[in-house]
Amino acid sequence: MASVPGDLIWQIVKKNNSFLVKQFGNSTAKVQFSKEPNNLFNVNSFKYSGLANKKTVSIQSGGKNMSVVVATTKTKKQRKPASLYHKSVMKKEFSKMAKALTNQVTNNYYWPDLTKAALARLSTVHRSLKVAKSGAKKRNRQTVRK
Repeated sequence: MASVPGDLIWQIVKKNNSFLVKQFGNSTAKVQFSKEPNNLFNVNSFKYSGLANKKTVSIQSGGKNMSVVVATTKTKKQRKPASLYHKSVMKKEFSKMAKALTNQVTNNYYWPDLTKAALARLSTVHRSLKVAKSGAKKRNRQTVRK
């Protein structure tokens, strides 16, 4: 069985799929988003599509322990969904995670076009994991009796 090219998959999937979210903007222009698992910007385009591309990058939160999971697809395992992803868990500070992600995506010639998008997604996920500090102390609103 021959593999199907990504361009053909995109032509079939671009207007109708289960991940597509269509919203109306300010005027009659439609804004289309996608909830695909490997789409970094959640935009319905061929460049960021996790369905049509063989090489994809996914960045998700790893749970409560401030970890980030980076998953890349293995290009030779396209027909084996159980072993399709290479997942790595990062529990470091942000600068070290950014350097590791850059090495994984750009320096290994995996998909250098997505470096900025992957770093933006990493910063967003890392910022969402931070625990908010306790806010300003609340003032006592009771009236003071003299």
